[in-house]
Amino acid sequence: MWRKLKQPPWRTVVPGFVLLVAILVAYFLWSPGLDIRDGRHDRGRNGIWLQHGWLGADEWFIRNAKTNRIVEFRDPARIRALADKLRAHHVTDVFPHVSPASAQGPLPPVDDAQVARFLDVFDSFRVIPWTGGVNDNHVHLESLRWRSNFVGSIRSLLDRHPRLAGIQINVEPLRSGTTNFLDLLDELRGALPRGKIISIAAYPPPTRWQPSPEVHWDEPFFRAVARRCDQLAVMMYDTSLRNRKLYEQLMSKWTREILDWSEGASVLLGLPTYDDAGVGYHHPSAENLTNSLRGVHHGLTKRAPLPTNYCGVALYCEWEMDEAEWGYFRSHFIKP
Repeated sequence: MWRKLKQPPWRTVVPGFVLLVAILVAYFLWSPGLDIRDGRHDRGRNGIWLQHGWLGADEWFIRNAKTNRIVEFRDPARIRALADKLRAHHVTDVFPHVSPASAQGPLPPVDDAQVARFLDVFDSFRVIPWTGGVNDNHVHLESLRWRSNFVGSIRSLLDRHPRLAGIQINVEPLRSGTTNFLDLLDELRGALPRGKIISIAAYPPPTRWQPSPEVHWDEPFFRAVARRCDQLAVMMYDTSLRNRKLYEQLMSKWTREILDWSEGASVLLGLPTYDDAGVGYHHPSAENLTNSLRGVHHGLTKRAPLPTNYCGVALYCEWEMDEAEWGYFRSHFIKP
């Protein structure tokens, strides 16, 4: 029998079969994520992205045929309910959408009375509006005039509403090495009132699984951005991955790299809670809150002790989260 196994085709079939079994067993045993439920990685300073309607002016509702939803955002009871839910989940930084900027630079209008109403309820939070837009469409970083108008519009918003904690910049896509973006951050720093936060919806490090340079920042550029801002909320999603374990492994790796490259800026690790199935770059069966948290827990455990600038996670996005996701977040991240 042994002599027969050493003859063709068995001498290649048998080793190949053994190798395949070994690979399958190794994959089954491989655990690139961790299920942690004791809240050790919750520092009580988490973030979340919010819809445009919470601050937006009537023009936005009219233009997008959503006038029937104005009451959802303007009702004081609903604002209080949102604040209570976020506070219970240890969210301190909220990023309400005020994008996109116009092609000339200014931000879209907000409803000043609604901003004041929102800030009255969210007085214990840091409210950091999220703005920017699509590069080369709403955003023209190469234009000094566009940058000046954009920065001036942000300054005007913060002057009118000094209780806003700062501004978050989100430009998509944004190629690593875009020096005009660094110019914008320098100009923004020089124009903002003292003490206001510059937050960046930042891109994660490069990965072999998604080689596009437009949605990943290499280490030199990541560090250059980090030195010019106060907070990095890193978008750790839209990876195109379909495999749960590969996504968990990537989240673990990114977690360690981001903390190593952050130059002391506050870090929030951005996690997906949305279901944009069918878009190609996001597969919710792999990219979801469960798998992202498992990968982040693994990466933070390997990075122990945690750096002081690690603040927590940022959830994208509140308007697509259901009660099951909130429950999972409570049981698998929030400190009891």
